Amino acid sequence: MRNRPAGRRSNTCFPNTRRSALRSKTDRMELTWLCKLLLAHLLTDFLLQPKSWIAARSRMHFRAPQLYAHGLVTAAVAGLLIGFNPWWVAPVILLSHTAIDGIKSYLPEKIGYFLADQLAHLLVLVGCWFAVWNYKGSLLPDWDRILSTRNVVLLTAFVFVTKPLGIFIGLFTAKWRARLTMEVVPAKNTEDPFGAKAVSDDSLATAGSWIGMAERVIILILVLKGQYEAFGLLLAAKSIIRFSDSQRTEAKTEYLLIGTLSSVLLALGTGLLTLKALQLLG
Repeated sequence: MRNRPAGRRSNTCFPNTRRSALRSKTDRMELTWLCKLLLAHLLTDFLLQPKSWIAARSRMHFRAPQLYAHGLVTAAVAGLLIGFNPWWVAPVILLSHTAIDGIKSYLPEKIGYFLADQLAHLLVLVGCWFAVWNYKGSLLPDWDRILSTRNVVLLTAFVFVTKPLGIFIGLFTAKWRARLTMEVVPAKNTEDPFGAKAVSDDSLATAGSWIGMAERVIILILVLKGQYEAFGLLLAAKSIIRFSDSQRTEAKTEYLLIGTLSSVLLALGTGLLTLKALQLLG
Protein backbone atom coordinates (compact mmCIF):
# COMPACT_ATOMS: atom_id res chain seq x y z
CA MET A 1 0.00 0.00 0.00
CA ARG A 2 1.36 3.37 -0.99
CA ASN A 3 1.86 5.90 1.76
CA ARG A 4 0.15 9.26 1.45
CA PRO A 5 2.71 11.94 0.47
CA ALA A 6 3.73 14.16 3.31
CA GLY A 7 1.77 17.38 3.55
CA ARG A 8 -1.15 16.14 1.42
CA ARG A 9 -4.51 16.34 3.11
CA SER A 10 -7.13 13.64 3.06
CA ASN A 11 -10.04 13.98 0.62
CA THR A 12 -12.54 13.12 3.34
CA CYS A 13 -15.32 15.61 3.89
CA PHE A 14 -15.36 15.26 7.68
CA PRO A 15 -13.10 18.28 8.38
CA ASN A 16 -15.39 20.53 6.32
CA THR A 17 -18.42 19.00 8.00
CA ARG A 18 -16.95 19.72 11.41
CA ARG A 19 -16.18 23.31 10.45
CA SER A 20 -19.72 23.72 9.11
CA ALA A 21 -21.19 22.33 12.33
CA LEU A 22 -19.05 24.65 14.44
CA ARG A 23 -20.00 27.61 12.30
CA SER A 24 -23.68 26.70 12.55
CA LYS A 25 -23.41 26.49 16.33
CA THR A 26 -21.67 29.87 16.42
CA ASP A 27 -24.37 31.41 14.24
CA ARG A 28 -27.06 30.14 16.60
CA MET A 29 -25.29 31.53 19.65
CA GLU A 30 -24.86 34.91 17.96
CA LEU A 31 -28.57 34.97 17.02
CA THR A 32 -29.51 34.04 20.59
CA TRP A 33 -27.27 36.83 21.91
CA LEU A 34 -28.95 39.41 19.66
CA CYS A 35 -32.43 38.13 20.55
CA LYS A 36 -31.59 38.53 24.24
CA LEU A 37 -30.77 42.19 23.66
CA LEU A 38 -34.00 42.68 21.71
CA LEU A 39 -35.98 40.91 24.44
CA ALA A 40 -34.40 43.12 27.12
CA HIS A 41 -35.35 46.21 25.12
CA LEU A 42 -38.97 45.11 24.65
CA LEU A 43 -39.35 44.20 28.32
CA THR A 44 -37.86 47.39 29.75
CA ASP A 45 -39.13 49.91 27.20
CA PHE A 46 -42.75 48.72 27.16
CA LEU A 47 -43.60 46.41 30.07
CA LEU A 48 -41.33 47.57 32.90
CA GLN A 49 -41.58 51.33 32.33
CA PRO A 50 -44.36 53.00 34.35
CA LYS A 51 -46.43 55.72 32.69
CA SER A 52 -45.40 58.07 35.50
CA TRP A 53 -41.79 57.77 34.34
CA ILE A 54 -42.78 58.70 30.79
CA ALA A 55 -44.77 61.70 32.05
CA ALA A 56 -41.89 62.88 34.25
CA ARG A 57 -39.44 62.55 31.37
CA SER A 58 -41.71 64.52 29.04
CA ARG A 59 -42.05 67.25 31.65
CA MET A 60 -38.49 67.50 33.02
CA HIS A 61 -36.47 65.99 30.15
CA PHE A 62 -32.85 65.39 31.17
CA ARG A 63 -33.55 66.67 34.69
CA ALA A 64 -35.94 63.78 35.38
CA PRO A 65 -34.46 61.11 37.69
CA GLN A 66 -36.85 58.62 36.10
CA LEU A 67 -34.97 58.96 32.80
CA TYR A 68 -31.76 57.68 34.36
CA ALA A 69 -33.58 55.04 36.39
CA HIS A 70 -35.10 53.69 33.18
CA GLY A 71 -31.67 53.62 31.55
CA LEU A 72 -30.24 51.68 34.49
CA VAL A 73 -33.09 49.14 34.40
CA THR A 74 -32.64 48.64 30.66
CA ALA A 75 -28.88 48.15 30.95
CA ALA A 76 -29.25 45.83 33.95
CA VAL A 77 -31.79 43.55 32.27
CA ALA A 78 -29.74 43.41 29.07
CA GLY A 79 -26.60 42.65 31.06
CA LEU A 80 -28.28 39.89 33.04
CA LEU A 81 -29.62 38.20 29.92
CA ILE A 82 -26.21 38.15 28.20
CA GLY A 83 -24.35 37.38 31.42
CA PHE A 84 -22.49 40.74 31.28
CA ASN A 85 -20.28 39.20 28.61
CA PRO A 86 -18.72 41.33 27.29
CA TRP A 87 -18.87 43.78 30.14
CA TRP A 88 -18.99 46.95 28.03
CA VAL A 89 -22.36 46.21 26.38
CA ALA A 90 -24.41 47.23 29.46
CA PRO A 91 -22.69 50.65 29.83
CA VAL A 92 -23.14 51.32 26.11
CA ILE A 93 -26.86 50.52 26.37
CA LEU A 94 -27.15 52.67 29.52
CA LEU A 95 -25.61 55.75 27.88
CA SER A 96 -27.27 55.37 24.48
CA HIS A 97 -30.72 54.52 25.82
CA THR A 98 -30.67 57.46 28.23
CA ALA A 99 -29.51 59.86 25.52
CA ILE A 100 -32.06 58.68 22.95
CA ASP A 101 -34.98 58.81 25.39
CA GLY A 102 -33.85 62.21 26.66
CA ILE A 103 -33.81 63.64 23.14
CA LYS A 104 -37.17 62.05 22.36
CA SER A 105 -38.72 63.73 25.41
CA TYR A 106 -38.55 67.07 23.57
CA LEU A 107 -40.55 65.72 20.61
CA PRO A 108 -44.35 65.34 20.31
CA GLU A 109 -45.99 61.93 20.55
CA LYS A 110 -46.30 61.06 16.87
CA ILE A 111 -45.85 57.74 15.13
CA GLY A 112 -42.91 59.02 13.06
CA TYR A 113 -40.93 60.03 16.15
CA PHE A 114 -41.90 56.80 17.89
CA LEU A 115 -40.54 54.71 14.99
CA ALA A 116 -37.38 56.84 14.80
CA ASP A 117 -36.82 56.34 18.54
CA GLN A 118 -37.20 52.57 18.24
CA LEU A 119 -34.95 52.48 15.17
CA ALA A 120 -32.23 54.34 17.06
CA HIS A 121 -32.39 51.83 19.92
CA LEU A 122 -32.33 48.95 17.41
CA LEU A 123 -29.25 50.34 15.66
CA VAL A 124 -27.39 50.47 18.99
CA LEU A 125 -28.26 46.84 19.74
CA VAL A 126 -27.29 45.68 16.25
CA GLY A 127 -24.05 47.67 16.54
CA CYS A 128 -23.19 45.86 19.77
CA TRP A 129 -24.03 42.57 18.07
CA PHE A 130 -21.62 43.27 15.22
CA ALA A 131 -18.91 44.40 17.64
CA VAL A 132 -19.13 41.22 19.71
CA TRP A 133 -17.79 38.89 16.99
CA ASN A 134 -16.42 36.24 19.34
CA TYR A 135 -19.20 34.84 21.52
CA LYS A 136 -17.72 33.14 24.60
CA GLY A 137 -20.91 32.15 26.36
CA SER A 138 -22.74 33.62 29.27
CA LEU A 139 -21.37 34.04 32.76
CA LEU A 140 -24.75 32.74 33.93
CA PRO A 141 -24.99 29.22 32.45
CA ASP A 142 -28.50 28.63 33.75
CA TRP A 143 -29.77 31.36 31.46
CA ASP A 144 -28.08 29.67 28.50
CA ARG A 145 -30.11 26.53 29.14
CA ILE A 146 -33.39 28.31 29.76
CA LEU A 147 -33.04 30.90 27.02
CA SER A 148 -32.29 28.62 24.10
CA THR A 149 -32.55 30.10 20.62
CA ARG A 150 -36.07 28.77 20.05
CA ASN A 151 -37.29 29.89 23.48
CA VAL A 152 -35.84 33.37 23.03
CA VAL A 153 -37.46 33.73 19.60
CA LEU A 154 -40.84 32.63 20.99
CA LEU A 155 -40.60 34.85 24.07
CA THR A 156 -39.60 37.84 21.95
CA ALA A 157 -42.60 37.29 19.67
CA PHE A 158 -45.03 37.09 22.60
CA VAL A 159 -43.63 40.23 24.22
CA PHE A 160 -43.75 42.06 20.88
CA VAL A 161 -47.48 41.44 20.30
CA THR A 162 -48.43 42.84 23.71
CA LYS A 163 -47.48 46.40 24.68
CA PRO A 164 -45.17 47.30 21.74
CA LEU A 165 -47.82 46.56 19.12
CA GLY A 166 -50.47 48.17 21.33
CA ILE A 167 -48.54 51.44 21.40
CA PHE A 168 -47.94 51.29 17.64
CA ILE A 169 -51.65 50.69 16.94
CA GLY A 170 -52.61 53.54 19.27
CA LEU A 171 -50.32 55.91 17.39
CA PHE A 172 -51.38 54.55 14.00
CA THR A 173 -55.08 55.13 14.70
CA ALA A 174 -54.60 58.47 16.48
CA LYS A 175 -55.68 60.60 13.52
CA TRP A 176 -58.96 58.69 13.18
CA ARG A 177 -59.56 58.79 16.93
CA ALA A 178 -58.96 62.55 16.98
CA ARG A 179 -61.96 63.07 14.67
CA LEU A 180 -64.31 61.52 17.17
CA THR A 181 -65.76 63.26 20.19
CA MET A 182 -65.70 61.83 23.69
CA GLU A 183 -69.28 60.60 23.26
CA VAL A 184 -68.58 58.92 19.92
CA VAL A 185 -65.57 56.88 21.03
CA PRO A 186 -66.16 55.10 24.36
CA ALA A 187 -63.09 54.44 26.42
CA LYS A 188 -63.53 50.68 26.32
CA ASN A 189 -62.88 50.65 22.56
CA THR A 190 -59.79 52.83 22.74
CA GLU A 191 -56.29 51.42 23.00
CA ASP A 192 -54.33 54.53 23.85
CA PRO A 193 -51.27 53.98 26.07
CA PHE A 194 -50.53 57.71 26.18
CA GLY A 195 -53.94 58.67 27.66
CA ALA A 196 -55.58 60.68 24.86
CA LYS A 197 -58.07 63.37 25.82
CA ALA A 198 -60.89 61.41 24.19
CA VAL A 199 -60.67 58.78 26.87
CA SER A 200 -62.81 59.78 29.83
CA ASP A 201 -62.40 56.65 31.94
CA ASP A 202 -58.84 55.49 32.56
CA SER A 203 -59.90 52.14 33.96
CA LEU A 204 -61.94 51.30 30.84
CA ALA A 205 -59.10 52.46 28.60
CA THR A 206 -56.73 50.14 30.45
CA ALA A 207 -59.22 47.29 30.10
CA GLY A 208 -59.42 47.89 26.35
CA SER A 209 -55.64 47.81 26.10
CA TRP A 210 -55.49 44.49 27.95
CA ILE A 211 -58.22 43.06 25.72
CA GLY A 212 -56.20 44.00 22.65
CA MET A 213 -53.06 42.40 24.05
CA ALA A 214 -54.92 39.21 24.97
CA GLU A 215 -56.43 39.05 21.50
CA ARG A 216 -53.03 39.30 19.80
CA VAL A 217 -51.52 36.69 22.11
CA ILE A 218 -54.37 34.28 21.26
CA ILE A 219 -53.87 34.93 17.55
CA LEU A 220 -50.13 34.29 17.87
CA ILE A 221 -50.74 31.00 19.68
CA LEU A 222 -53.26 29.88 17.04
CA VAL A 223 -50.87 30.72 14.20
CA LEU A 224 -47.97 28.90 15.87
CA LYS A 225 -50.22 25.87 16.35
CA GLY A 226 -51.52 26.06 12.79
CA GLN A 227 -55.11 26.42 14.00
CA TYR A 228 -56.27 28.81 11.29
CA GLU A 229 -59.88 27.60 11.58
CA ALA A 230 -60.03 28.79 15.18
CA PHE A 231 -58.40 32.03 14.09
CA GLY A 232 -61.29 32.62 11.68
CA LEU A 233 -63.84 31.92 14.40
CA LEU A 234 -62.11 34.37 16.74
CA LEU A 235 -62.15 37.09 14.09
CA ALA A 236 -65.84 36.43 13.31
CA ALA A 237 -66.82 36.53 16.99
CA LYS A 238 -64.98 39.80 17.54
CA SER A 239 -66.58 41.32 14.45
CA ILE A 240 -70.06 40.45 15.74
CA ILE A 241 -69.34 41.99 19.14
CA ARG A 242 -67.68 45.12 17.79
CA PHE A 243 -70.00 45.93 14.92
CA SER A 244 -73.40 44.77 16.23
CA ASP A 245 -74.43 48.25 17.41
CA SER A 246 -76.86 49.63 14.80
CA GLN A 247 -76.56 53.15 16.23
CA ARG A 248 -72.83 53.32 15.63
CA THR A 249 -71.79 56.20 13.37
CA GLU A 250 -69.87 55.69 10.14
CA ALA A 251 -66.77 57.42 11.52
CA LYS A 252 -66.84 55.24 14.60
CA THR A 253 -67.25 52.09 12.52
CA GLU A 254 -64.29 53.05 10.32
CA TYR A 255 -62.15 53.73 13.38
CA LEU A 256 -62.97 50.37 14.97
CA LEU A 257 -62.48 48.55 11.68
CA ILE A 258 -59.04 50.07 11.14
CA GLY A 259 -57.98 49.29 14.70
CA THR A 260 -59.29 45.73 14.56
CA LEU A 261 -57.78 44.88 11.18
CA SER A 262 -54.40 46.43 12.02
CA SER A 263 -54.24 44.52 15.32
CA VAL A 264 -55.21 41.22 13.70
CA LEU A 265 -52.92 41.60 10.69
CA LEU A 266 -49.92 42.60 12.79
CA ALA A 267 -50.43 39.65 15.13
CA LEU A 268 -50.87 37.32 12.14
CA GLY A 269 -47.71 38.67 10.49
CA THR A 270 -45.74 38.27 13.70
CA GLY A 271 -46.89 34.66 13.99
CA LEU A 272 -45.92 33.83 10.40
CA LEU A 273 -42.49 35.44 10.80
CA THR A 274 -41.96 33.54 14.05
CA LEU A 275 -42.87 30.26 12.33
CA LYS A 276 -40.38 31.03 9.56
CA ALA A 277 -37.65 31.80 12.09
CA LEU A 278 -38.31 28.54 13.96
CA GLN A 279 -38.17 26.60 10.68
CA LEU A 280 -34.80 28.14 9.85
CA LEU A 281 -33.51 27.16 13.28
CA GLY A 282 -34.59 23.56 12.62
